[in-house]
Amino acid sequence: MVYNNFLLRLFFSTFLIFIYFIFYYINFKYIFYFILLIYILIFVEIFLYFKLYRILPIIYVLISLIFFITIDFSKIIFLDFNLFILTVITFDIFSYFVGKSFGKNKLIEISPNKTYEGLFGGTLISFSLFFLFAYYFDIILNIELIFYIILIISSAFVGDIIESYFKRKNNLKNSSKFIPGHGGVFDRFDSFLFSIIIFSISVNF
Repeated sequence: MVYNNFLLRLFFSTFLIFIYFIFYYINFKYIFYFILLIYILIFVEIFLYFKLYRILPIIYVLISLIFFITIDFSKIIFLDFNLFILTVITFDIFSYFVGKSFGKNKLIEISPNKTYEGLFGGTLISFSLFFLFAYYFDIILNIELIFYIILIISSAFVGDIIESYFKRKNNLKNSSKFIPGHGGVFDRFDSFLFSIIIFSISVNF
């Protein structure tokens, strides 16, 4: 089951990256509308499935959306956004895989499936891929960039915990059944919703 779920996550992430690059090939600005559609689907999930304490997740996703729409996709550097997306996706996938495969020490009660092993494993692999990305595209490494990656990984983790908290308050295992056998859209983009706030601040300020 662990490997099945991992493969589902990997397949879904690969599918999204494929769509992402199609939009980039046509016009990078279209990625804005693609992500906006994801926000709309998350709001729909909340209205349909979150029967208790609905206002809190709505406010949270709305705040994330406000930070997202402040990003000017006509001026943003494609490579910067790629690095952000790579960091969030790899951390999400591999923290899950390592945690499910080797995790023994529970990390936080709000999300009982989270383990220290998953957190450290996801962070290590995400950092490794970041260094490969930086090497391949000749990105100059410095303290500020490394600190930025740490912030993105940390915010991705926090986003995961926040979404888990909302699900637990609503007695939900998955945010919806929109993605058969794989949870909901809110589930799959929980790490993105909080980390995009950090990315927005970094490019705007």
